[in-house]
Amino acid sequence: MPPSSEPPSLRFCCPEALHAKTLQVLETLEQAPDPSKHRGPLGDLVVELTNAGMDDYFLQPLRLAKAGFVVQQTANLGVAGATRIMAPMIRNIIGRLDQSQLLSISGYIRHLMR
Repeated sequence: MPPSSEPPSLRFCCPEALHAKTLQVLETLEQAPDPSKHRGPLGDLVVELTNAGMDDYFLQPLRLAKAGFVVQQTANLGVAGATRIMAPMIRNIIGRLDQSQLLSISGYIRHLMR
């Protein structure tokens, strides 16, 4: 294989429904005359992708390892707490971005989907 100009990456598996929703939100945002009208759906999508990534990178390996009920519940509570803190921050930041920044975020998400 020829060397890649991109650094190595580690991406997570995305549920089919979330993948379809991601494509729909990105398409709507990218085709809109005013992408800023779609800040809310993009913020919600980023929160959902963050939750899915936390599950796939952290919680799923614990389930596969059969880490035990208490360990898994502790991890679930920790992840839930972290996402409760992160979600409003993510939505707030995305809610302040301008059109070109929103399109940049959309492009980056598409890049991750390759």
